[in-house]
Amino acid sequence: MENFILNAEKRERTGKGAARQLRSKGIIPCVVYKAGYSIPIQIPAKELYQFMSIATKEKLFVTLKLNGEEKKAILKDYQVDPVTGKLLHVDFMEVSATEKIRVRVPVILIGEPIGVRQDKGVLQHGISEIEIEAVAEKIPGHIEVDVSHLEVGDSIHVSDIKFEEGIRVISNPDEVIATVTVEKEEAEVTPVEEYFEPEVIKKGKKTEEEEQ
Repeated sequence: MENFILNAEKRERTGKGAARQLRSKGIIPCVVYKAGYSIPIQIPAKELYQFMSIATKEKLFVTLKLNGEEKKAILKDYQVDPVTGKLLHVDFMEVSATEKIRVRVPVILIGEPIGVRQDKGVLQHGISEIEIEAVAEKIPGHIEVDVSHLEVGDSIHVSDIKFEEGIRVISNPDEVIATVTVEKEEAEVTPVEEYFEPEVIKKGKKTEEEEQ
């Protein structure tokens, strides 16, 4: 698993107003969680965006340099603006070399199924992450699942994945990761002569969550 180094500082002020001021200066408010307590920190946006561009696809370790100390952590959660897509807030979880932690690891499907290539089937994606428990050094960046052998009607479940010793699977073993189905023909649509005026649904404006 690749290791990033991020320069962090402890945040003295918290709340929405303080968070907005930080972001206007190119700094992202963050929180580090560990064993029931949390530390509000801040990280330069330029550094954090480089990390997030990979961390949203891969489970990565990060070294947080904070007040002369180094903390090992992984990405726990993050928030983005629903309109602009800009990063608003990031949560990290501190880890140790000996402590087992629960994380969700991304699933990547590789190969083209036989049922798609020869029988014009359709590859359907199931769950995109598998939750596991292990010490930090055993956590993979992602889980590759070969689907090239799947024929129409075949599926791959969580229980079919073989993990390294020391990794405990938390996800339901019956969860479907991928399946190949028959391509459905588009049904003929019968025109409806009656005219129905569309209903207008008003959507409430999303508000930014209270930050630490």
